[in-house]
Amino acid sequence: MKTRVRIPGLRLLHSPGPTRVPEEVLAAMMRQPTDLADPRVPALVSACESGMKALLQTERADVFFYAANGHGGWEAVIANLVAAGTSILVPGTGHFSDGWAEQVAAFGGRALRTPYVEGMPIDPAAVEAALREDTARQIAAVFVVHTDTASGTTSDLAALRKAIDAAGHPALFVVDVVASLAAAPFAMDALGVDVAIGASQKGLMLPPGLAFVAANERALALAGDTPAPRFYWDWARRRSDLNYLKFCGTLPIAHLAGLEAALALIESEGLAAAHARHARLARAVHAAVGAWGEGGALRVFTRAVEARSASVTAIEVAPGIDPEALRSVARERFQVAVAGGLGPLHGRVFRIGHLGDMNEAMLLGCLAGVQAAMLAQGIACGPGGVDAAIASLVA
Repeated sequence: MKTRVRIPGLRLLHSPGPTRVPEEVLAAMMRQPTDLADPRVPALVSACESGMKALLQTERADVFFYAANGHGGWEAVIANLVAAGTSILVPGTGHFSDGWAEQVAAFGGRALRTPYVEGMPIDPAAVEAALREDTARQIAAVFVVHTDTASGTTSDLAALRKAIDAAGHPALFVVDVVASLAAAPFAMDALGVDVAIGASQKGLMLPPGLAFVAANERALALAGDTPAPRFYWDWARRRSDLNYLKFCGTLPIAHLAGLEAALALIESEGLAAAHARHARLARAVHAAVGAWGEGGALRVFTRAVEARSASVTAIEVAPGIDPEALRSVARERFQVAVAGGLGPLHGRVFRIGHLGDMNEAMLLGCLAGVQAAMLAQGIACGPGGVDAAIASLVA
């Protein structure tokens, strides 16, 4: 049998999901499960529900947890709000809005789209125009991806809420915060968001496997009027004081224990401080890419500077450069794992995640490893990327 050689030290994980899991969260998840009648179980569930409401900044929404990934969260929303023939407006924002629209169509819904311009956020004017054209008020909801993980682009939720209001349209405002929650500001009630969807493996700092949906009374009322069949995803069935009904069966206790620990970490840092840290790290990545790009080989994919994500940066490479080969060298030779392009961006970009349990030293290690990989690959990048990031951090 071939013996696997151990490589000393840590491989740095800079995927935008899954992200690094803090030791405190790992320790919480490693506890032995208990019987479901133990009074500590409902206390754990209650702590997770109240902690998520605080993180989402909502007093009006109920929180539902699912043993699922983010696509499961999407499906929970669709199952409750979309019957055959229901019209949903899914503004174009790249790969993940495309995927959400495909799931709407798979349930028999009509997914209406607004144009997508590469490197740009959702256009609020296009959303307003689409809603104004819907004079019969057939559009039940607007499904918005806050941060498109594939492109590293974040859209302006306040501007989109204003566009819905300006159109005088009653559509629900439904927001995917999978890639933005705990990394960028999000206040559900203040933004007039009716439904928020998220997952565990990004800013929440857990392994993949837990999704959540927060829905307010407007959304719950529409769900009650939606004739589509559902069981596991059903909000009405899960809106119970009984944990067995809340989870439609056995609870994912380990993930909930990890979530309780993760929420405590976010609370101890302070949400405003966490947002500021993510913004600071993102600026450092953008500065590094700007310096690397002086050689003409790459650039930040998101053209609109104000829309560049606090969670992940997609870096577009010049024709002739293979980002997958670059990723392989970074991972295997320099022990830095970054992400590749998704959908139409595959082979065009690589992505650096900078969210979750992340600090300056970790980020600088990542940037140094990526820069070393580019030099090893003979990519004509500007040499000052790491220095530019340091300058940004100490400014």
